[in-house]
Amino acid sequence: MMTHRQRFMAALDGTPLDRAPVFPLLMFLAADRAGLTYREYATDGRGLAEAQLLVQERFDLDAITVCSDAFRVPADLGGDMAYPEERTPYLRQPLVTTGADLDKLGHPDPTAKGSRMADRLLAVAELNRAVAGQVPVVGWVEMPFAEACSLCGLTEFMLLLMDEPALAHQVLAHATAINIEFALAQLQVGADMIGAGDAATSLIGAAMYAEFALPYEQQVCQAIHQAGGQVKLHVCGNTTHLLAQMATCGADLFNVDHLVPLDKARDAYTAQGKCYKGNLDPVSQIMQASPEHCQELAYGCLALAQGTHYMLSAGCEIPAATPDEVLRAFCDAPRTVANSSQV
Repeated sequence: MMTHRQRFMAALDGTPLDRAPVFPLLMFLAADRAGLTYREYATDGRGLAEAQLLVQERFDLDAITVCSDAFRVPADLGGDMAYPEERTPYLRQPLVTTGADLDKLGHPDPTAKGSRMADRLLAVAELNRAVAGQVPVVGWVEMPFAEACSLCGLTEFMLLLMDEPALAHQVLAHATAINIEFALAQLQVGADMIGAGDAATSLIGAAMYAEFALPYEQQVCQAIHQAGGQVKLHVCGNTTHLLAQMATCGADLFNVDHLVPLDKARDAYTAQGKCYKGNLDPVSQIMQASPEHCQELAYGCLALAQGTHYMLSAGCEIPAATPDEVLRAFCDAPRTVANSSQV
C-alpha cells in the first residue's frame, strides 16, 4: 500500500497508484473538531497545525493545508484588520486607493516575529515536523489578482482595471513580489506544495484574465517551481470560460468548483497533462447529504475522472456542520469504489 505522500505525488505525475488521493479543503471543520474558535484557528499557527493533524488522522486524508484566510499579507502591510470569533479575518478598509498609497505600501518580511505571515510559517513548520515524508503539507498564498482585490477592495480593483489599467498592473506587480517571497519562505520551512487562491478571477472575462491575471499567476508558479515546490491553483466560482487559459498558468493541481462541469475541467486539464480535484457541492451534496448518497456522488466523480490525474475533493471548503459519518463516507469512496455500480 502506498503512503499518503506517494499516492499524492503519483496522482500529480500520472504514474500508477493504488487509489485516487483524498484532499478536501477543511478549515472551519478542522477548527470545530479541534475545539477552536475560528479566530483561534486563524491566529495561532500551532493550533491550526494540531487541528489539521487531527482531521488528517480522523479521516485518513492524503494531504493537509495551512489555508485559513486571504488576509495575511494585508495585515502585515499595516491594514486595519478585524478578527471575528467565528468568521474569517478581514480588512476593514482598503489599503490602496491611489498610486501614492501603493508607493507607501512597503514590502513586509514574512519571517518577522509576530507577523501573520510568520504565523503561517509556524503552522507549516509544525506540520512538517509531524508528518514529513508521510503526508504532503500544502502552504498557502493568494495569487496576485486575488491579493490586489484584497488590498484595493474587490469592486474598486475591478473598476481600476478599466479606469487605470497601468496602476492596476503596478499593484499586481507589487503583490506578485510579496507573494513569491511568502511562498518561498513556506517552502523553506517544509511545505511540499503551495496552494494559491485566485477566486476573484472567476468574475472576469477571458481577455481581462489574459492581461491581468494569467501572466502574474505564471510568475508565481515559475518561482515556486524554481525553488523545488509545486503549486495548487484554487479558484472558487464558475471558471468554465477560463479553463483552457487557467490550464496554462503553470500550476500542478487545479481545484474544480461545483459550478464547473467536471467533464469540461477534466478535458481542459488532461489536455495539458495536469492533475485536478473536485467537484461536489460542499453544502447540498456533502453537508446536507446522507452518507450513502454522498458516497454515491463521490463514486460518480471518480468514474468521470477514471484514467486521468485526479484527486477526490469538494468544489470548495467543506462546512463545519458536516456530520463526521458523511465526511467519512466521502473520504472512503476511493477505497470502496470497486464495489460500486459507477465503475
